[in-house]
Amino acid sequence: MLKSSLLLAALLLPVFSAANADDYKAGDLEVSNPWSQELPPNAPTVAAYFVIHNTGETADRLLSAETPLAEKAELHEHVMQGDLMKMQQVPNVDVPAKGELTFAPMAYHVMLLGLKDRSLLADGKQFPLTLTFEKAGKVEVQVSVHKAPPMAGHEHMHAQ
Repeated sequence: MLKSSLLLAALLLPVFSAANADDYKAGDLEVSNPWSQELPPNAPTVAAYFVIHNTGETADRLLSAETPLAEKAELHEHVMQGDLMKMQQVPNVDVPAKGELTFAPMAYHVMLLGLKDRSLLADGKQFPLTLTFEKAGKVEVQVSVHKAPPMAGHEHMHAQ
């Protein structure tokens, strides 16, 4: 029985490791599943999405993002103003203690402006994105580009 349990654990290890292959740590924070959608023809901007998990006892704050792919990377959110959904830039985003914050379509996202290399925004490609946090410091993630939004882990909106 023990041998079969060890064998099963050994066989499943690569599956669990692969599932966490897109996780990046910075202090008490873990950034998981960074992704962007393939750039449509003639689109002037693109957004990047991810989930930030905070295992710490204190809140942190995402201050900025940057990438060599774009002239500017801005933190944005979608908000309802009357009957209209509007996108607006925000100076920073709080990451709650013992909580998570999801950057997703129609929620918080990183908007990339002044794109420099559109070839990196094709399905299957990746590009670097550096996130700067108030307490955890900088963490560089690799954003995976997908033709369609990935579903796992992105079905809920941001938490505050």
